[in-house]
Amino acid sequence: MNNVIDGINYWIYYVPKEFKRMSEVDVSKKSSSTKWSKKEILGHLCDSAIINIERFIKIQYEKQPFVIPTYHQDKWVAIQKYQDTPIEEIITLFYALNKQIITIINNIPDEKRSYLCDIGNNELKTLEWLIQDYYEHMEHHLKKQIFK
Repeated sequence: MNNVIDGINYWIYYVPKEFKRMSEVDVSKKSSSTKWSKKEILGHLCDSAIINIERFIKIQYEKQPFVIPTYHQDKWVAIQKYQDTPIEEIITLFYALNKQIITIINNIPDEKRSYLCDIGNNELKTLEWLIQDYYEHMEHHLKKQIFK
């Protein structure tokens, strides 16, 4: 898990610096009406952090396997109005949520990392897999969509 913690730490310091180099117009621009802007993508990563904070906690005490509820990402982004939110507020949220995720990961007992969750279609994964997947999802959006 150290690679995940190191990676999250890297991004929570890199993201604010890089966004400060961009204008509000640049971070708000959409390539099409069906695509998210960079602000909305970062907002989506905040939503992902919110969802996963709950998952990382509940998997440790709920009945096994913990069933992951569905998540409607487009509705979350739309309802939270990230496109209309100042980028500084989204950056602050991204930073705070991911600092909390690091705290949670650091405090998961080793034996609980193998706890199972049902990610859909009766596909079982461990808590450790879910944490790694969270980080890979974050990196995908940051490297391929925001800082490409």
